[in-house]
Amino acid sequence: MANIVVRRDPFVGMRQVMDRLFDESFFRPIHTHSWDEGTLPVDIYERDGKLQVRASLPGFDKDDIDIEVHEGVLSINAKHTTEDETDEGRWYRRERRFNSVSRRIALPDTAYDAEVDAELTDGVLTLSWPLQEPAQPRQIEIRTS
Repeated sequence: MANIVVRRDPFVGMRQVMDRLFDESFFRPIHTHSWDEGTLPVDIYERDGKLQVRASLPGFDKDDIDIEVHEGVLSINAKHTTEDETDEGRWYRRERRFNSVSRRIALPDTAYDAEVDAELTDGVLTLSWPLQEPAQPRQIEIRTS
């Protein structure tokens, strides 16, 4: 029976990792409307001529949430602390004292200056505002003197 010898290139895996690294968005230019930052997962969609943003904020009250739209950037910040301090019992782990999440998202041009409607229901924050028509090119007439 004939032996088949297969040679393995030890650098194939490293090449794949390096190719994937340089293909990632870290090395691609960032466009003005594609950046965001933060840890709060959101859904953004358009329905019935309105821009909708939904964020899951379980355990947060409306007073714990700060929402701001400034120069085309939506900022959502939520934080709360526990108020009850008891000396009863012996603690093994205490992780619920403080919680904070945030998100900053660039909005489409058509949503910059619109009035925002915000609603918090069952831990889901829903933001909604009408989209404006995008600016259309227009012809400029030149006067003569």
